[in-house]
Amino acid sequence: MERIEIAPGVQLSRLVYGMWRLGDDADTSPGHVQAKVETCLAQGITTMDQADIYGGYTAEALLGAALRAAPGLRDQIEIVSKCDIVAPVGRHAGARVKYYDTTRAHITACVDQSLRDMATDRIDLLLIHRPDPLMDPAETGAALDGLVAGGKVRSVGVSNFRPWDFTLLQSAMSTPLATNQIEMSLMAHGPFTNGDLAFLQERKVPPMAWSPLGGGSLFAASPAPLRAELARLAEVNGVDMGAVAVAWLMRHPARIMPVLGTNDLGRIARIADAARVALDRQDWFALYSHALGREVP
Repeated sequence: MERIEIAPGVQLSRLVYGMWRLGDDADTSPGHVQAKVETCLAQGITTMDQADIYGGYTAEALLGAALRAAPGLRDQIEIVSKCDIVAPVGRHAGARVKYYDTTRAHITACVDQSLRDMATDRIDLLLIHRPDPLMDPAETGAALDGLVAGGKVRSVGVSNFRPWDFTLLQSAMSTPLATNQIEMSLMAHGPFTNGDLAFLQERKVPPMAWSPLGGGSLFAASPAPLRAELARLAEVNGVDMGAVAVAWLMRHPARIMPVLGTNDLGRIARIADAARVALDRQDWFALYSHALGREVP
């Protein structure tokens, strides 16, 4: 599995396992979570994507229980996590409204809680989960710089930021922002035209792509010509249509790292199929044109 260096000494696997549905599984036992991680590792997928809010603030603890039961796993994986969303559930049930908090005190408290929940002494990549309209970049930037300097976090980045949000935060930091995790798929193709990818490429910042299959809507709601082309390329490459859709993202020179989440062990075992799909330039543009609903100008 190809690896992407996002910061000095910090590499992620090109394909990332997303754990946002970890708490939705009928079996959330440490052994079953361990089986998911080991199924990823067997394919060279070493990066696990978390967030404090996942599972109503429970998913990190589910991973932590697995790591406590099998402590040797921790040094085989990289952990990505996120913070700043405060929703009125779980430990924040007393909140009157869902809001964002990028204050130094909140970020630091979130990281300390995540470290405890996941039974680890460091987070390999910490992301600010959503742009905060009330963010003080000097305060947020200092908090992130301090976490890296203190060793609790090895690298930092953002999620769902537009270029101006990214630039504002980076302007107040000494640590380079390592990535921006944004929604990208054949159905959510805005970053390919609105400048988001070009912005990151210019800065040599490899992006992460959440919901690369459109949350399942790619196959249910996409145009029939797109589904037909996906099916054709899937047959040619001996994979399913999902692998082709993910390979379409990976074909882009921005070094996109798709984040895929499922609780089905069989589907987890096929995540790496995307890495062996060969798409030439015409294949890529055929899929893109069908996704747009028209040929390119």
